[in-house]
Amino acid sequence: MGYGSDMNVEGTQKGIILLVDDNPTNLAVLFDALSDAGFKTLVALDGESAIAQVAYLKPDIILLDVMMPGLNGFETCCRLKENIDTKDIPVIFMTALTETVDKVRGFALGAVDYVTKPIQPEEVLARVKTHLAMQALQRQLQEQNQQLKKEISDRQRIEQALRVLLRAVSHDLRNPVTGMSMVLKNLLTNNPSSAIPVPRSILERMVQSSDRQLNLIDSLLVADTLETQEMILQREPLQLGSLIPNIVQDLEPLLLKSQATLTNRVSPELPLVYADPTQLWRVFENLVVNALKHNPPGVDVIIDVAIEAEMIRCSIQDNGVGIPPEQRAQLFELYKRGTNTLHHHGLGLGLYLCRQIITAHGGEIGCTSTPTPGATFWFTLPLKAGSASDCTSNLIAAGN
Repeated sequence: MGYGSDMNVEGTQKGIILLVDDNPTNLAVLFDALSDAGFKTLVALDGESAIAQVAYLKPDIILLDVMMPGLNGFETCCRLKENIDTKDIPVIFMTALTETVDKVRGFALGAVDYVTKPIQPEEVLARVKTHLAMQALQRQLQEQNQQLKKEISDRQRIEQALRVLLRAVSHDLRNPVTGMSMVLKNLLTNNPSSAIPVPRSILERMVQSSDRQLNLIDSLLVADTLETQEMILQREPLQLGSLIPNIVQDLEPLLLKSQATLTNRVSPELPLVYADPTQLWRVFENLVVNALKHNPPGVDVIIDVAIEAEMIRCSIQDNGVGIPPEQRAQLFELYKRGTNTLHHHGLGLGLYLCRQIITAHGGEIGCTSTPTPGATFWFTLPLKAGSASDCTSNLIAAGN
């Protein structure tokens, strides 16, 4: 039973009182008075037995005689205050000592009050009720403080999640918008006349890019907080062999700007994954752009996919400067950025978002690197049920 659990703030319900005194007469008087007032009353004749009782049944308050043989009241109080389980139990000293130095010593040991002998039961009752009421109010204040701390923490977490969400929108819209802007600028530069002929393929790519931006905005706005690693996925059977060429085509302006070469080794005959195409587009795009940002111009990037048991493993490899081990350990943490970033507008969100997306799909993500020849980012995705066996059958049929 906890301290004061039988008593409310007003004192209409009672608590447990431990009386410690070597004088049976004093114990009898106090026991009768406290019991008649509705308190559950325990007794001990010396300090050692008092400490033994407190160990298995914690009272709400202790009335402790100072002058006792063996372990006196001061020593008993000191032992109680040294124990983390009993240090908060209020102690009221009962003593015939009236010197100020004795009272100061008692308060220094942690006592909350003094009752002077000869004992007056009415005074003891008044002091007991007052300190129990104070104790109950203190507990309520502590509970309110804890609740307030929790509310503040929850609000800070929500505010942080909103900041992450807004920055994620900014981060992942930057790449397609930059690509579209570069296409438009090239058209204007290469066609100085007022009438600019635009190939249909370029217009189709611009429409696809715009649609993808809208899908990305929608997916971010309906997602739960990224900070709690909850993300709503719009899953569908997906063929990575069809998705990745579109991503590569969309990244062509950025690859051209970085003088980079991207090789797509992904087979069009891959088994299906059950995934969100918009979110996976973000992962591939972030990892490729990450390779461009963190390496000098002219880097070579390779996208590859392999099947491992019931998972599909995707890798984005570059032959750049590599990533030191101390950085690899924190790459996927929020707002962690590499030291080789060539463009300083990034917010350190790209790899963090990749981890959130892959984790939501039930996969894993990581990085391997040596100082040379570059870095390889990889992630896994569960295969769509039955697609692995279908792929095996197709390969056998193709061999026949």
